[in-house]
Amino acid sequence: MIDKKTYNEIGVHIPSILLPKEGIDMQKWSVVACDQYTSEPEYWEEVEKKVGDNPSTLHLIFPEIYLEHGNADERIKRINNEMKRYINEGILVSQKPCMLLVDRSTPHTKSRKGLILAVDLEKYDYSAGSQTLIRATEGTVIERLPPRVKIRENAILELPHVMLLIDDPDKTVIEPLAGKLDSFEKVYDFELMMNGGHIRGYRIDDGETLKGILKAIEALADPEVFKSKYKVGDDKGVLLFAVGDGNHSLASAKVHWENVKKSLSEAEVEDHPARFALVEVVNVHDDGIVFEPIHRVLFNIEPESVLNALQDFFGSSCCSLEKFDSLESVNKRLSELKREEAVHSFGFVTDRSFGVFTVQNLKHNLEVATLQGFLDYYLGKQKEAKVDYIHGEDVVTKLGSKPGNIGFYLPSMEKHDLFKTVILDGVLPRKTFSMGEAEEKRFYLECRKIVKD
Repeated sequence: MIDKKTYNEIGVHIPSILLPKEGIDMQKWSVVACDQYTSEPEYWEEVEKKVGDNPSTLHLIFPEIYLEHGNADERIKRINNEMKRYINEGILVSQKPCMLLVDRSTPHTKSRKGLILAVDLEKYDYSAGSQTLIRATEGTVIERLPPRVKIRENAILELPHVMLLIDDPDKTVIEPLAGKLDSFEKVYDFELMMNGGHIRGYRIDDGETLKGILKAIEALADPEVFKSKYKVGDDKGVLLFAVGDGNHSLASAKVHWENVKKSLSEAEVEDHPARFALVEVVNVHDDGIVFEPIHRVLFNIEPESVLNALQDFFGSSCCSLEKFDSLESVNKRLSELKREEAVHSFGFVTDRSFGVFTVQNLKHNLEVATLQGFLDYYLGKQKEAKVDYIHGEDVVTKLGSKPGNIGFYLPSMEKHDLFKTVILDGVLPRKTFSMGEAEEKRFYLECRKIVKD
């Protein structure tokens, strides 16, 4: 028997997961996270063509590219109706309480392993300065939450694209399971659409294995081990799970739970389904986890005026601007500047040229924070300008080189520095890093009920 007190203390819940019934075309069922390809409508148009009227998570989510199309209420109603239909018609089948071991290959990595489980939203706080067990790694934009909360408001299901990181250098939680695959039932094994790679899932439901997983997680959360590992005092709360992907999705689940909780009795609060959120837990030390930069593209601007504003913002004596004729020249210059201390440099592209912008007299530790400080200022002044957060240099080049746009290339951060940085300095600037390229993002696949039967 698993001690419920143990997994309550570490914020873990063993969920009842819903998976498509046998015979469903899994390639059409599974689609990428809703916050991807938000400046590439052609991607989502192609997904819609591939899926058609077949059962699919596409019909259960709200791709963010459509958030401003003006038919949000109608789309949300349709999503809620499809969720009910998939349950009523037996398209989704409930598994007994379990975790799932996931093994994903992509065009960029042979294997990335994760563990599907649920976490307790009572152990999570996305506020800046939070010391909770589950914590955001980047700033949460409160204005982005209401439309996402509205989507969840009357939904009976959740579909996870949240990925939580653990800092497990000795590989004690997930990796031992990979050596026992023959003892687990394989519940899916298929090729993901749109260059998403291949995914396999294995059900873990025997008590001894689950106990072993919980014990390993509990060891990571030991306060004395935590203090020794990060060289911190009692003023720092244990950080067990750091949000790697899906920050605003998990924050929306938290807001929804706080709303639901208001009308519940103390007994109902204990085990209400909305109290928990389905996630994939991955080890930051997994070889398949690669931190990629998230670049920026500004739209509806005059590129030269943005470059002038950059120089005004940082002061001409504290910055420099160089122009080049190719991205190769930009990257060569950036690699030279990497050797210099106390400067931040990032590349840019417009319809006329490429270039490198360098800043001295730094106020921030990361290049992304230096650039984001300017962007927040500029967007506050230029109401018609818009920004998008982009994965992949090629997409930045494609979008940034269009008239009326400018793209900024940013470097990646070291993944091994993530936990210590968040523990010591607090949340990072929003959209600081991405775990892999856009096609490597979590695909929707598993579901879970978030309402009482």
